[in-house]
Amino acid sequence: MSISTSLSSVPARLTLLALFSATTFYCLYKSRRLRHLKHKLHPNPNPNPKILFLSETGTAKSLARRLHRLLASNDVAFDLVDCQHYEPEDLPKETLLLLVASTWQDGGPPVASRFFATWIAEAAADFRAGSLLLSRCRFAVFGVGSRAYGDSFNAVARGLATHLRALGAKEVVPLCEGDVDGADVDAVFDGWGEKVVAVLKGGGVVESGDDDDVAGECGVVSSSEEDSDVESSEIVDLEDIAGKAPSRKSVANGGESNGKLNGRREMVTPVIRANLEKQGYKIIGSHSGVKICRWTKAQLRGRGGCYKHSFYGIESHRCMEATPSLACANKCVFCWRHHTNPVGKSWQWQMDDPIEIVNSAIDLHTNMIKQMKGVPGVTLERLTEGLSPRHCALSLVGEPIMYPEINALVDELHKRRISTFLVTNAQFPEKIKSLKPVTQLYVSVDAATKDSLKAIDRPLFGDFWERFIDSLTALKQKHQRTVYRLTLVKGWNTEDVDAYSKLFSIGEPDFVEIKGVTYCGSSTTSKLTMENVPWHTDVKAFSEALALKSQGEYEVACEHAHSCCVLLAKTNKFKIDGQWYTWIDYEKFNDLVASGRTFDSRDYMTATPSWAFYGSEEGGFDPGQLRYRKERRHKSSRNQSG
Repeated sequence: MSISTSLSSVPARLTLLALFSATTFYCLYKSRRLRHLKHKLHPNPNPNPKILFLSETGTAKSLARRLHRLLASNDVAFDLVDCQHYEPEDLPKETLLLLVASTWQDGGPPVASRFFATWIAEAAADFRAGSLLLSRCRFAVFGVGSRAYGDSFNAVARGLATHLRALGAKEVVPLCEGDVDGADVDAVFDGWGEKVVAVLKGGGVVESGDDDDVAGECGVVSSSEEDSDVESSEIVDLEDIAGKAPSRKSVANGGESNGKLNGRREMVTPVIRANLEKQGYKIIGSHSGVKICRWTKAQLRGRGGCYKHSFYGIESHRCMEATPSLACANKCVFCWRHHTNPVGKSWQWQMDDPIEIVNSAIDLHTNMIKQMKGVPGVTLERLTEGLSPRHCALSLVGEPIMYPEINALVDELHKRRISTFLVTNAQFPEKIKSLKPVTQLYVSVDAATKDSLKAIDRPLFGDFWERFIDSLTALKQKHQRTVYRLTLVKGWNTEDVDAYSKLFSIGEPDFVEIKGVTYCGSSTTSKLTMENVPWHTDVKAFSEALALKSQGEYEVACEHAHSCCVLLAKTNKFKIDGQWYTWIDYEKFNDLVASGRTFDSRDYMTATPSWAFYGSEEGGFDPGQLRYRKERRHKSSRNQSG
């Protein structure tokens, strides 16, 4: 009986065993399948965390190698990378970073690592990057410096820690600062390294006050962190702007006022100068400035040019962005500088020599170009070309036409065969009339009616509208290329198509550039939000409607989708046998200027390539360049429709 029962239960047991086996096999298969899909959807090209070092004399490199050996001995795998060979745009992919950073001359980073440090600083100040860009990343920083240099002691390490926190990264071990002149930098570093190992193996975070027995300046707070509440509201865009404003608190507590030289005030105060230089601007003399444009850096790396490259054929990597006057006569709601620059109705400051301004601008610009040497993608050919600028955008900030010697400055640029793109805010009609020929003259047309112009530009002149109309009228008398530049601000001026079209007959510009406003952050002087920034589809719709209103006088010719910008061009001048001729023959222009004879915009135009045409598949992006799409992680309150 018992034998029969046991035999009869065998099939049941086999069935049960088969069921368990099938279930186990299915679960294992499903688990592997899910892991495969997860890896496919979210590939991790950087499997190991990294130790990055910024070294000039080799001290930081030596310490980084020591840390690498320490971690390896504790079975913690890290890649050791020199920052000069690291692509900073890969930072959003990282999950864990340990940085060993030395501070070099004048509190700056090592020469070879300057691009890396600058990229992080600019990203931290750029509202588009956002505080979530590095939200997946944990980090710790060790600084190598000399206390003998006072306030610049370990400035690079402090800056890196501050900027990484601003980008959303979590500091797992507080910043530690080693003094190479203190004879104990090795002991301090070893103590910091032990903290790092403890955190990595324990998964915790060392607070600022922990382990006070470790020698050295560990657990310090960056000097700028104390003012983080003030700085966080001063969000600015790095594509074009001229820098972050000083906090009102610092001004109230004794910010320096304008100095005087030879009885006249200096335009750039020490406070403004410090903030501009912090943002990468180079101040020339007492009232001029130059800054390397992000599109210049992009084309040096073979990653595309700006809209002027698409519309007019400039070589972005050979373009110098400058201004001879940081002052302005307007306080626009979308001001790039949040109205920290001087304002005035006439020139009331000391004046620098135009030749000295040009010489200094070129020297400073080429020095910034040299710093791109060794940056991934920068070839020797493009770098060499970049060291010889061929274009100057006199539109950095302020009102360049206010400078009393603007004609002498333009002449000096032309003598060096440098083309000139000058932008004026349409409040100085007499200056426009007396201006010598420039390659292309822009007038900012920020609104189409008196009330909207007053609301958007907030001009100083009581007769601002009359000055605006007179400026457009003066533009009509110019023989060279002229442009209306429209900045669209959603909710402010995007509904005035009819009014804008009526302005065409006053100045009869060769071109009309229509660009969406660049959001520069909210401030006490401007309440614009991202809701006021139009999409490229909005700009295209406005442009098409404006071209339609012109009844064939203007047509949409080009676009640069990345800049949210569209170009209208006069058909009877620049469209020949169905082909657009919006590009410029720069050599021909330089020859015409040198000849001294009268010429007009037709004399130096050339054919536009098809990739720049409106509606082209490339969207205005040069196919000869390599498009690099950034990984974006910041939040947006907008949902694109259409």
